[in-house]
Amino acid sequence: MNAVSGIELKRPIWQSIAILTLGFWLSASLFLEWVIMPSLYVSGMMTQAGFASAGYVIFWNFNRIELLSAGLVLTSVLALLHSQSKWRRSAIILSVVLLAIALIDTYLLTPQMSAIGLELNLFQTTGEVPASMDILHGGYWILEAVKLFVGGTLLGWCWRR
Repeated sequence: MNAVSGIELKRPIWQSIAILTLGFWLSASLFLEWVIMPSLYVSGMMTQAGFASAGYVIFWNFNRIELLSAGLVLTSVLALLHSQSKWRRSAIILSVVLLAIALIDTYLLTPQMSAIGLELNLFQTTGEVPASMDILHGGYWILEAVKLFVGGTLLGWCWRR
């Protein structure tokens, strides 16, 4: 037996929960944004009349998963900060930023984008995307970039501890 075998090298349970949650959340976000949505675009589904409704259902479900993930990450960070003094208080700020992004996506951007995308007049065919939709998409992509950066930073901190 070597000397290291007697020492337990285990992570605290809250740290493991934070790592698994962040890994799942960030990978699911990337999968949705770089696989599912481009596939729908290439297949022509985005030009179909019911795409706004289908998109709302997809993002409604995903946003709820994001809210749960953000809450679990914040809880994990708070528990780790309470139990271990070596944790940074800035981890709380990053966790709150992730929760704020999930709340903005869930209760502001997704409903607004879906409302703009719904066809209110079935006899009117419009081939162009409204300018307000482009602004909302831009805001969404900025928030996603911030989420990936902040989530990746927090994941790195959790992994190294």
